[in-house]
Amino acid sequence: MKQPNHHQIATYLTNYALSELVKYVMEDSGCTIEDAMERVYNSQLLPALQDEEGELYVQSPAYLYELMNKL
Repeated sequence: MKQPNHHQIATYLTNYALSELVKYVMEDSGCTIEDAMERVYNSQLLPALQDEEGELYVQSPAYLYELMNKL
């Protein structure tokens, strides 16, 4: 079995973090999934999270959620 490359790992972890962020927003605010997704995908955190060189995607979703709320 071939090992995943850096890009594949970054994509997987970023997608996982995004899904968890959406869940956190829904739980904390009681909003719909659509509203939660809009908040997460329009946040200032998204570009930094998607930057593979910054490796922010390796942080826990809970930490990322706190960071997103501070920005």
